[in-house]
Amino acid sequence: MANKIKNDFVDIDSIRLRKMSDGQIIKRLFFYVKPFFKPLFFAIFMVLLLVGLDIISPLLFAEVINQLSAEQIDGQTFINILIIVAIYFVTMIFSAILSYKQTMLLQKTGQKIIFKIREDTFNHIETLSMAQFNKVPIGKLVTRVTSDTNTLNSLYTDVIVSLFRNSLTIVAVFFTMMFLDIELTAYICIVVPFVFIASFVFRKYARLVYRRIRYHISGINAFLSEHLSGMRIIQIFNRETFKLNQFKQKNHDLYQSNYMQTFINAIYRPLMYFLYAVALVLVLWIGGKKAMMGTLEIGILFAFTDYIRRFFNPIQDLAEQFDVLQSSFISGERIFEILDTNPEIINAPDAIELADVKGKIEFRNVWFAYLGEDWILKDVSFTVNAKQTMAFVGATGSGKTTIMSLIVRNYDIQKGEILIDDINIRSIKIESLRSKVGQMLQDVFLFSGTVESNIRMGNDSLLETDILEAAKYVNADRFIDRLPDKYQELVRERGNNFSAGERQLLSFARTVLRKPSIMILDEATANIDTETEELIQESLKKMMNIGTMIIVAHRLSTIQHVDNIAVMQKGKIVEMGNHQQLLKLKGLYYNLYQLQYDKHTRKEV
Repeated sequence: MANKIKNDFVDIDSIRLRKMSDGQIIKRLFFYVKPFFKPLFFAIFMVLLLVGLDIISPLLFAEVINQLSAEQIDGQTFINILIIVAIYFVTMIFSAILSYKQTMLLQKTGQKIIFKIREDTFNHIETLSMAQFNKVPIGKLVTRVTSDTNTLNSLYTDVIVSLFRNSLTIVAVFFTMMFLDIELTAYICIVVPFVFIASFVFRKYARLVYRRIRYHISGINAFLSEHLSGMRIIQIFNRETFKLNQFKQKNHDLYQSNYMQTFINAIYRPLMYFLYAVALVLVLWIGGKKAMMGTLEIGILFAFTDYIRRFFNPIQDLAEQFDVLQSSFISGERIFEILDTNPEIINAPDAIELADVKGKIEFRNVWFAYLGEDWILKDVSFTVNAKQTMAFVGATGSGKTTIMSLIVRNYDIQKGEILIDDINIRSIKIESLRSKVGQMLQDVFLFSGTVESNIRMGNDSLLETDILEAAKYVNADRFIDRLPDKYQELVRERGNNFSAGERQLLSFARTVLRKPSIMILDEATANIDTETEELIQESLKKMMNIGTMIIVAHRLSTIQHVDNIAVMQKGKIVEMGNHQQLLKLKGLYYNLYQLQYDKHTRKEV
């Protein structure tokens, strides 16, 4: 059976090799405990008192039994029993108060620690580059911030103090039994090695089970995050059954892991109870003989039976807590892996703040590849002067959108230079650079909230009049004013209660509100109806007066009046000029124009 369990989990063990030792993880986890050392110290002090009260209770009962089993019972005996009962009652009340105080203190402290860990994790995730996000499924990142931090919660609020309490209880109970009767304690020691062997084996296989459970939970979260977001495509291609079968397999793997956990617990708990029963039988057998011979008081025998329970329960709890501890270590390691992932795009030590940005953009012999030397851009050079508008056109995969991403350092180039106002962007603080650039993408992302909150984007310093003016400037007010709640209209997930054009106008409004010196427009008019396109065209003409504008467009109608057009092909700029100049060349741009406009409907150029 042991080999079967181990073989069942060897695949996960090979996938999920521990990169950090328990000692390293403990050290990292303790770092978050330091600011809260004082309340934890008080919690541990309360544990000492609670253990002491637990040890006293059986002795009080033992004394009551001895009083009642005395040869002569008189009024003094009754008074003694009342005193003992009163002491017991007071200790129970004191123990209850201590337990309440300790629980509240631990829960409050633990929640503060988890709050800090969760905050640090999310804050660090925000610093990662787009390339790093592309490597890790979003569902796994969600698991790190939610599920893994919740696992750590039990570590801080329960396990650490419980480990200390149970260890202290075992030692205290053992020495108390030794003090009461060495011979009976020696018989109990016969069973103890089997208890520790069983606990060691349980801990070993339970660790594999927990590791597999965490692995499959992370996998399911990643699967759900991806497929719920892509449910529309699944339904369009009628792949519900296929995807359901994939989910069934992942769900079955998690079910099997949880079943194995139940199976191991189902073996361990009865085995521990059996060993406890064996120890109890030994004590009753040997202790009973001694009591009949008059060498052992009945009350002491009763106390031993109670101490055996108090001795075995913590051992069982320790094994299970060590298991939770290992699960917490695995979750901690996963979280620290995220925290130890250095952002690929970072500020230079001497990075500067951009003050007054005019908006000049220059690419000098830029080479870029997402992977290895599979070059997306090859020796690209161009200059966009301040307040000018430049458009990029070309076939899909020619490198247009990549240029937009490089301007704001979503990725770093391998060769060449990118300059803003003749300053290399690697010399500029990332936050400062991006604050001067407004991006309007084809796939507009709206957050759950209201229309106003999506335009405001968390900037509480903006006045309501600022939002109204920005919406009016880009013509977004025309559809917002028709909404039932206008600017307080609720936005559902990803803005699916708005059309593509309406979402784009909202993105224009929140971009204009930032008053950027440089604006990037990436396929903003793709898949938009004619009426909305006219509004967007009108908005674009206004926005061109704000600052430098870079446009990526498939619809050539949106770029006929820009200052300069770069035609991209296989990562290179093959043609450059304004609309009229490029048509006269009768090159690639001319061919693109021919494809989009029928000869009989095309305007004279």
